[in-house]
Amino acid sequence: MAEKIATREAYGKALAELGEKYDFVVLDADLSAATKTGVFKKKYPERFFNCGIAEGNMVSVAAGLAAAGKIPFVSSFAMFAAGRAFEQVRNSVGYPHLNVKIGATHAGITVGEDGATHQCNEDIALMRTIPGMTVINPADAVEARAAVEAAIQHVGPVYMRFGRYAVPVINDNADYKFEIGKGVTMKDGKDVTIVATGLMVSMALEAAETLKAEGIDARVINIHTIKPLDKELILKAAKETGVIVTAEEHSIIGGLGAAVAEAVCEGCPVPVLRLGVNDTFGRSGTVPALLEMYGLTPASIVAKVKEALKLKK
Repeated sequence: MAEKIATREAYGKALAELGEKYDFVVLDADLSAATKTGVFKKKYPERFFNCGIAEGNMVSVAAGLAAAGKIPFVSSFAMFAAGRAFEQVRNSVGYPHLNVKIGATHAGITVGEDGATHQCNEDIALMRTIPGMTVINPADAVEARAAVEAAIQHVGPVYMRFGRYAVPVINDNADYKFEIGKGVTMKDGKDVTIVATGLMVSMALEAAETLKAEGIDARVINIHTIKPLDKELILKAAKETGVIVTAEEHSIIGGLGAAVAEAVCEGCPVPVLRLGVNDTFGRSGTVPALLEMYGLTPASIVAKVKEALKLKK
């Protein structure tokens, strides 16, 4: 059984660890215990700034710090970092293309009991629309740590999506390599391609094993960077397998599924079926119950693959 760690935990540990290697500052909106930036605060109090419950102002402060040559990380829940502060992210960070890194935690329905107001299923769509914004959604703790370091090294605005819920560690192999804009083929296959992101990657791998037992050879691709999208890898999969299923803990509107469908439609038209939150709000509940309710399970991926195969020419 794989170890389970929340990507927000890995985010906090990565900031504290990488603080020794890189000169960056961290800003939070009075949620450092939840976003895990408190780990960095404890180690580097002089490089940490609590901006209070004023997310838009926090992003503006970060923009000023970036304009002065600093590398600022701003953190809050995804609903606030991408939603409440959208105008400041767009106008103060995106428009001047400043070197601000956004660590957005508690994304998706796996926020659980906090309910619809806090379950942000729209953040990837919002951030994708901002010109020059890099959008990263790690699949596990290993990838989350790698994403933080890659964001530091990257010049320009970066949005990173982290979760509250503990997910299986699947990238703990010695040869794992993270590169912004490059997807990872987790499993090869010839019959169908499952393109997944975030916590859905481990579920896609589980689904692929179920399908294998039924004689269906599924390829699994981890797209940790939604923007820029690895179109080359996706179009290769479309050409070789002839049908694609996408899986994400996000609205099917504007997220991974939309990005993949856009690329495939333009480059190698094959059927693309999207699995995600179907144009609805979340609700309060335990995470396992919510994942089942919204069809974000390995069994749901298996069913979607079988539906997709019927469309294959």
